[in-house]
Amino acid sequence: MMQADVYGFHHYLVQRDFLHFWNHKFRIYEPSGALVLYSEMKALKLKESIKIYSDEQNPRELLSIQARQIIDFRAPYDVTDSVTGQKLGALRRKGLKSVFRDEWLILDAADQEFGKIEEDSMGLALVRRFLTNLLPQSYTVTVNGQAIIEFKQNFNPFMFKLSLDFSRDPGFMLDRRLGIAAALLLCSIPP
Repeated sequence: MMQADVYGFHHYLVQRDFLHFWNHKFRIYEPSGALVLYSEMKALKLKESIKIYSDEQNPRELLSIQARQIIDFRAPYDVTDSVTGQKLGALRRKGLKSVFRDEWLILDAADQEFGKIEEDSMGLALVRRFLTNLLPQSYTVTVNGQAIIEFKQNFNPFMFKLSLDFSRDPGFMLDRRLGIAAALLLCSIPP
């Protein structure tokens, strides 16, 4: 599959391997179920780094997500196209506010805010944090004040799956590469 084709879908499914403690492995599927991207993140690193590859067998790095600082709750994560070297933007957690309800800012290549990602509701977020994590999470992505993307966790106690729905963004207001990077951060960085 050509690199540009990988980012042309309106729906994706992110699936995290269940029994990997030292590495988080993610597989990203397109609507028909074909694997289109593969990602790994080393656990227990002081400075998070996530690499996204073309596939598992013959990996070619396509995207990089890199924390700017070590152990900083509000540190931006730069998203870079590894093929061209172009910085696509950054994602930054809203600090302590995210402890109670996960919220991220979407920044452009010049670090100007143009969107945000919010967990579904404060009440459900608090139940997830303090009582049980069996309630699936969902997030709304807003760009320039317009809700355009939904991320929804599929309930499965043994395997984490996150559905990405870009169908309300047919004009690609948010670069799919940045949207996929955001989804991987939500899957790998605990609230």
